[in-house]
Amino acid sequence: MTSARRVQHSYREYLELLELSSVKLEYCDGEIYAMAGGTPTHADLGASATRLLGNALLGRCRVSSSDLKVRVEATDLTTFPDVTVVCGPRQTAAIDANAVVNPTLLVEVTSPSTEGYDRGEKLSHYKQLASLQAVLIVSHQRRQVTLIERSAKGWVQRELRSGEVIVVESLALSMSVDELYADVEL
Repeated sequence: MTSARRVQHSYREYLELLELSSVKLEYCDGEIYAMAGGTPTHADLGASATRLLGNALLGRCRVSSSDLKVRVEATDLTTFPDVTVVCGPRQTAAIDANAVVNPTLLVEVTSPSTEGYDRGEKLSHYKQLASLQAVLIVSHQRRQVTLIERSAKGWVQRELRSGEVIVVESLALSMSVDELYADVEL
């Protein structure tokens, strides 16, 4: 019986592959994964979240698209969230000057192939970021946003649906679920 051997890559190899790749690549503990390609719905929801957050946080925080890498040094994950918000100066990884290590808010738009990972293992990685105050998981199936927010008692999760308002207290931010999904075909 033969066993499969995991191929371990250095972070430098990851950066070299990323530079040549036509798709976004995620790095975790020596392994490299191609990230799922987006759909029009996914792209529309990411753009809507970027616009709404950018308008709401203008002058207070920097809102970036999925082109910005985030590095979770505690778990050796580097990934491209759909939207990244950094309040205050950006801090970058010692190993990668193009990856921020201090996001305040992250947004992930789900897809059929990534929803379980976004809500499970990836969220676990994100919670290791000391600067992180909240994560928004935006459903690709229904008008529903999961808000996971840091509190004095730990992480609190709430489901918000059509007609409700997403409130991120630590950022004095409020955003309508209906506005997020406006003109988006599910």
